Amino acid sequence: MNLKEIKELMELMRQMEVAELEIERSGTRIRIKAGREPVELAPPSAPPMAPAGRSAEEEPLRAAQPEPERGVLVRSPIVGTFYRSASPDGPNYVEAGDMVKKGQILCIVEAMKLMNEIESEVDGRVLEVLMENARPVEYGQPLFRIEATSPT
Repeated sequence: MNLKEIKELMELMRQMEVAELEIERSGTRIRIKAGREPVELAPPSAPPMAPAGRSAEEEPLRAAQPEPERGVLVRSPIVGTFYRSASPDGPNYVEAGDMVKKGQILCIVEAMKLMNEIESEVDGRVLEVLMENARPVEYGQPLFRIEATSPT
């Protein structure tokens, strides 16, 4: 089955308002679903009900849940290359644990030979540097996690 045939099937499904179609031809199986359905990973199962007076069993369930991530994520506003310092031999702008001020330069993202300074959006402490030096970054990719010390 070629791409043209698949497209024709999709158009026919749309016209006939068919939600799902599965075809097997010469050992090849094709399944087409119309529309977009949310992908549901393993559905959450309800924890077993504990008998009265067994609250000790509930405690491990609470402890097993991960803590929510804290801090403000500083994300790359552009696609480019991440640099932690102004020059290859220069000191890094910031390290994990450093205190930063709003507007302070955290790194550079080079895009099309332009060096774009990425600034802190908040006053606070750098919790994590999430990228390695001289690595490509995508738009919206987290670069730093900062714990704000003042209202954002």
